[in-house]
Amino acid sequence: MESFLLTLKFELVHQRRWATQDEARGELFAYIERYSNRQRIHSALGYLPPEQAERAAK
Repeated sequence: MESFLLTLKFELVHQRRWATQDEARGELFAYIERYSNRQRIHSALGYLPPEQAERAAK
């Protein structure tokens, strides 16, 4: 979890400012659901995105 939070801060949070909390929540959700969970490779999964690793495990 700590590694994920460091990556999140580096790739998203430190790169911009948001006008409202709702805008920040929306972008955080999009980062996690659309990018981190589907496209971003993870070393613990053999350098595959989580979605692809799940399909390979079936």
